[in-house]
Amino acid sequence: MSLYSLGLNHTTAPVHVRERVVFEAASLGTALAELGQMPGVHEAAIVSTCNRTEIYCAVDSPTERHSQIVAWFHRWHGDTPEQVEACLYHYAHDAAVRHLMRVACGLDSLVLGEPQITGQLKSAWRAATDAGMLGVELGRLFQHAFAVSKAVRTDTGIGTSPVSVAFAAVTLARQIFGDLGPRKALMIGAGETVELAARHLRGAGLEQLIVANRDAHRAARLAGQHDGEGIALSSLPERLHEADIVVSSTASSLPILGKGAVEQALRRRRYQPMFMVDIAVPRDIEPEIGRLDEIFLYTVDDLHNVIEEGMAARREAAAEAESIIEREVATYTAWQRSLDAVDAIRNYRSRAEALSAQTLAEARRELERSGDPDAALAFLARRLTRRLTHKPTVALRRAGREGRQTFLADARELLDLDESDP
Repeated sequence: MSLYSLGLNHTTAPVHVRERVVFEAASLGTALAELGQMPGVHEAAIVSTCNRTEIYCAVDSPTERHSQIVAWFHRWHGDTPEQVEACLYHYAHDAAVRHLMRVACGLDSLVLGEPQITGQLKSAWRAATDAGMLGVELGRLFQHAFAVSKAVRTDTGIGTSPVSVAFAAVTLARQIFGDLGPRKALMIGAGETVELAARHLRGAGLEQLIVANRDAHRAARLAGQHDGEGIALSSLPERLHEADIVVSSTASSLPILGKGAVEQALRRRRYQPMFMVDIAVPRDIEPEIGRLDEIFLYTVDDLHNVIEEGMAARREAAAEAESIIEREVATYTAWQRSLDAVDAIRNYRSRAEALSAQTLAEARRELERSGDPDAALAFLARRLTRRLTHKPTVALRRAGREGRQTFLADARELLDLDESDP
């Protein structure tokens, strides 16, 4: 069997095309079953996320099955080929192995090195397993890809450099405070960036979190996702002094925090330092606040500088990751080639065991006839040796007559024969 993959992603297809070819979780089992019913398709898995849709198969011939799988892909989604065809890519053999490993390591992601894709691949692996469509080759490939992803993240640190505004904010907070566990964060707003920053802060060990928003119910919902406390924006003056970290991202046209309010909070904190991140445009935090000695204020422009440094570090790590992947592609394909010998080894052992059983039965009859154990053992040794060496001997003589020196050299290696052997 050979490996084959077909798909599209954020680099080849715009969002309106990607939306059309998503495989819904509820129908994934049916889709996999249909793939498995195709002639020549022995194993299958489907990866479907907001940024990619990909099919991985173990097939008898990638060349012969390509058009068949593409046609099924179009039928399943009800599109016409010209709508999607130009967005599709496909890989076979080593290239399919390499592609899955690059995906697992985040090298093919919208955000270089992002870790979420590994969890999405594990979901695809579970779905294929549940559908009975994951066999020896694809099962081994996915497990190998997970191991490579772990090695890349351990050995290269590709996921440690900040490449998002929220991640950059948390990275700076850790540089200022070190351990974030005993600190308290105040998130102003309840949008996607604030939610992501809250998630990163909690992931970094921060335990105390307050979310402030004009809509107190929305603040409470977001805070509840992170075991925090939601408050109304009007409560900021009474609660600001509690915060070691402030992250603000609202749609307000006027600043949310003024210098006077922050000075009052500092007095109540006995002038313990505060780290503030203003992600909003227009700004939520008055620029004059950054001149206060105990305030570390960063704007979105400051964070973009951190992000650029992080991207450079990730690109360097990605080059190291590619080297690891190339090594592991070779490891997987060597294992895959070893499967070609499995049937031959099985048949060879089965024939040898059958000859052994047949000869043993004959030796027992010889023992019953003669009553001489030595004679029966000699009979067993002679007969079994002749039977095991007969076909190889015939093949070697034929190769000698035909002058097939390569065959004879391979036979010597296979049979462990030296030139000096009798």
